[in-house]
Amino acid sequence: MSPRTPRRAVSIRRLVLACAAVAPILAGGAASAQPAGQQPGTAACAEPLPSLYARVSPAVVSISAISINPYDISQRLDRTLGSGVIIDAAGLVLSNAHVVFGKQILTVTLDNGVTLPAKFVGADPVFDVAVIRIPPPTQGTLPVATLGDSAGLVVGEEVYAIGNPLGLEQTLTRGVVSALNRQLPGAVWSLTEPLIQTDAAINPGNSGGPLVDPCGRVVGVTTAMLTEAQNIGFAVPVNLIRDVIPQLIEKGHLVRPWLGVQGQFVAPELKQLLRIDLVDGFLVEAVEPGSPAEQKGLRGGLFELTIEGQPVLLGGDIITEINGAAIADPGQLGKTLGELKVGSVLKMTLVRDGAKQSVELTLAERPVLLSDVPGRRPGAAPAGFDRAPSHKAGAAARTFVF
Repeated sequence: MSPRTPRRAVSIRRLVLACAAVAPILAGGAASAQPAGQQPGTAACAEPLPSLYARVSPAVVSISAISINPYDISQRLDRTLGSGVIIDAAGLVLSNAHVVFGKQILTVTLDNGVTLPAKFVGADPVFDVAVIRIPPPTQGTLPVATLGDSAGLVVGEEVYAIGNPLGLEQTLTRGVVSALNRQLPGAVWSLTEPLIQTDAAINPGNSGGPLVDPCGRVVGVTTAMLTEAQNIGFAVPVNLIRDVIPQLIEKGHLVRPWLGVQGQFVAPELKQLLRIDLVDGFLVEAVEPGSPAEQKGLRGGLFELTIEGQPVLLGGDIITEINGAAIADPGQLGKTLGELKVGSVLKMTLVRDGAKQSVELTLAERPVLLSDVPGRRPGAAPAGFDRAPSHKAGAAARTFVF
């Protein structure tokens, strides 16, 4: 490359190449207008289930991931088993971030029993989506799954999960779409995503495997399960995945703006209970280390109060306005933050000790946080073949992080 080539031009060229590389993959989701709540062509799919399985399962792979902890000599190796699905004949494999993110050794076993080394391409622990790459065969081609359209799913529609639960290779389970746009109980606001809930059996080892419709098209990637329930599993919608694949290939991660505060909104019940003059707004309970909020001196909670079993940290700043817009509920906050990006200037009005203050700062890029680390995904246990904490529904109030 000539030294005269501007860096921005190089970045744009890489993004164009990345988009071109996945264009055939992403094009699979483009469909003509359909009646609301109807998958394109699903009603016409009359393929017997054994035939559908025989057609789709060759694209489903088993993933073995090993991480090494140099600080624990007795148990240095941590092994995780999961699933994946081939979405590109050049060897691109779709899986979950909690299966492959941060792992040192990745191997993929194909449907025909061949084991191949895999290379990490990119991952987003927040959406729990990852892509890795395997070498294409010297002879023949890799089987490839077709991506569908998760926007057309309806509750009650039949779906099938294919994966490797507990190391039992190429297992098919059958169920229906139990709910749409589901958020994991206990998940913080910034980590929520519109998950597909299904009663198709999802067990440890299914993570990263495809959830397919009656036509054999991938409509989601299995990601988590509620360990204290029966047949409550979740999948990341394929339309969300389709949107993030180009950036994962081009940058290796998703770029998000970051202020660095955690907290909750001042509820009317809280003001009534405390009988103190709390203004409406976002109550800052914690400030994340190294964040723009910390650098500007924003203050988190100073003392804890437990209300109906839910802890609230009081005494911190209350953010009332962001860029001139009042912040009194999640809808207003989401709309305002949706217009921001890394490098945006944020002008905030906050109340501290009863007095208004103005703060101006520049949003940084959100780093990988401790809560993003595999195994710490809130709300449910990952469906990867590893140990994960159980979940108790209703054990935590909704926390907002941005």
